[in-house]
Amino acid sequence: MQTSSLVDYGYLRQLVFDLSQNVLDPSRDYLFETRLSKLLRNQGMTHLGELVQHLKANKNPLLARLIAEAMTINETSFFRDGRPFELLRAELLPRLIEARRVERRLRIWSAACSTGQEAYSLAMLLTEQFPALGSWDIRIEGTDISADVVRRAQSGVYHRIEVNRGLPARHIVRFFDHRGEDWIVKPEIRKLCHFRQANLCQSPLPFARADDKFDVILLRNVMLYFSRETRKTLLAGIHRLLAHDGVLLLGSSEQPADPSIWTPVLAGGTCHFRPRRPS
Repeated sequence: MQTSSLVDYGYLRQLVFDLSQNVLDPSRDYLFETRLSKLLRNQGMTHLGELVQHLKANKNPLLARLIAEAMTINETSFFRDGRPFELLRAELLPRLIEARRVERRLRIWSAACSTGQEAYSLAMLLTEQFPALGSWDIRIEGTDISADVVRRAQSGVYHRIEVNRGLPARHIVRFFDHRGEDWIVKPEIRKLCHFRQANLCQSPLPFARADDKFDVILLRNVMLYFSRETRKTLLAGIHRLLAHDGVLLLGSSEQPADPSIWTPVLAGGTCHFRPRRPS
């Protein structure tokens, strides 16, 4: 194994930034070793230095993209940080449902959906708490930069350990089928969720059609490693995709880079944001 001093981590950090806009601090260089180990094996390589030398000598966009995907943060769980889901149940969704009672249509976007737990949590929430929506046109979109995690989300298959993180027993019994060590999301929930690969830092954003408007967008814990300019550009695009009375949910430590187009609202122990016209 080559020593870390011989690996050009600066090259790898720049590659990740160019493709995903994630700014990786040098103090986190150790993550390359763990997160790229499988990729190295698949490429028949034994150390990071060999990978960097190959990339410098050969243009390989696919390999570069796989590296960027591997270095994105994919930590998630069902009903992660329960306060936003409780706020949606108690206040936000009832208001939106009343406002859409004629149209009978709801659109929700789980941006950076990882392996799909957030999107499926939303589908379970809607199904359990708002049964009258069964006849509505409901669509929950999930996107992520990583093709691997999108495929996992599409499969709807989760290991016992993943299901036990955040899911009450009644949800497991009602919304999953059991197969060995795995639990499979039932069709009534899967039909509400649609997943695709998308890079939030590339223009145009997905759903760029004029009639693509969302009632709720969840962009939680996505921008922690983005530069301020990247956050500003992304949130301007999100603003265009959100309905005039829609809701944006960010991570608990995140704030919009351009407060002139967002109104923060504190409710239910958490903060959400409503779009407003630039001043």
